[in-house]
Amino acid sequence: MTTTTPTPVAPSARAGELDRADPLAGYRDRFVGSDDPGVLAYVDGNSLGRPVRGVAERMAELVETAWGGRLIRHWDEGWFDLPLTLGDRIAASCLGAAPGQTVVGESTTVSLYKLVRTALAARPGRHEIVIDRHNFPTDRFVVEGIAAETGARIRWIDVDPAGGPTVDDLAPVLGEDTAVVVLSHVAYRSGHLADARAITELVHQHGALVLWDLCHSVGVVPIELDAWGVDLAVGCTYKYLNGGPGAPAFLYVRREMIPDARQPIQGWMGVKDSFRMGESYDPADGIRRFVSGTPPVVGMQPMQAMLDLIEEAGIDAVREKSVALTGFALELYDEVLAPLGVTLSTPRDPAQRGGHVTVDHPAFVEIVPELWRRGVIPDFRPPTGIRLGLSPLSTSFAELELAVGAVRDELVARG
Repeated sequence: MTTTTPTPVAPSARAGELDRADPLAGYRDRFVGSDDPGVLAYVDGNSLGRPVRGVAERMAELVETAWGGRLIRHWDEGWFDLPLTLGDRIAASCLGAAPGQTVVGESTTVSLYKLVRTALAARPGRHEIVIDRHNFPTDRFVVEGIAAETGARIRWIDVDPAGGPTVDDLAPVLGEDTAVVVLSHVAYRSGHLADARAITELVHQHGALVLWDLCHSVGVVPIELDAWGVDLAVGCTYKYLNGGPGAPAFLYVRREMIPDARQPIQGWMGVKDSFRMGESYDPADGIRRFVSGTPPVVGMQPMQAMLDLIEEAGIDAVREKSVALTGFALELYDEVLAPLGVTLSTPRDPAQRGGHVTVDHPAFVEIVPELWRRGVIPDFRPPTGIRLGLSPLSTSFAELELAVGAVRDELVARG
């Protein structure tokens, strides 16, 4: 099969003006692939962020110096505490959380399992888990498995598919049997940004705990876990933290909960003295008790390069550009996609919008493979949605405009 190099399209005056005025525009060149002629527009940063330039050197340093040179000695020289030190770094730059409450380790799925079980144990006598039907499949599947395992009941709530969970959605279902509420801060499909502070306050009024999934908000939306009084949270690091495919997730536990917290996957790295090889499980006093097995040190390296950039730019500046990018996406939608019968499935209010925009049309299931062939890469979410995932430090306004124009062209070509 013959492949062709995609042909770049000159940006409009509007896109060019926005890029020239963008104080973060220079960061785009600090990502691998930003100058790849085969990729005209990458608008899927909310699924897999581009690698930061310098990651290869960071990995080589790990192999040649820490691993190759120091060998097992490096466990005493940084690796053993890396889940905690890296967790604290994510907490400071992205989560609005004080040290000692965040740890990096397993996948989001395993972290969710740990924290839902922790929440149930922390609320004895309560048996209900509240979750919305439009939450990400992993969240729902984990909750279903825990309910089957423990006898807990699931209280499903229905929310607006083009929005997300609100105080009004939750108020009627909370009660004295509610143990934990599991919600996504930014809805994976619609991009709806939940009012985490207000919802957390409501849940606490009923004596229950709240667990926030931060996968689509960490690194793109300012988060204040401590100030909001959040109990538990999880998040992945391969989206806006650019940790690479399969990068380990993080989990957060509010400081007051840690001393009595009982997590279900007891491992040798979560005890007070791992190398004493004790006869019984004696959990560490702090957040380390949420570590289970040997941490994925290699997988923790790439995200550190992205944290360098976020700390340099500042999360508030990242959010400001994110709002500008998604706002421009809505302008383009109104101008070129709405007249073609495309519907908008993302809130227009920037205060209720995360870092991506979803548009829907029945033809999108056929169009996405052709877009990829053309070097325009969004992602598809059933049944009919294209998500435009806009990573502020690596996405330009011209790139976004080109992607929307390509969607328009494919729709027009199909009549």
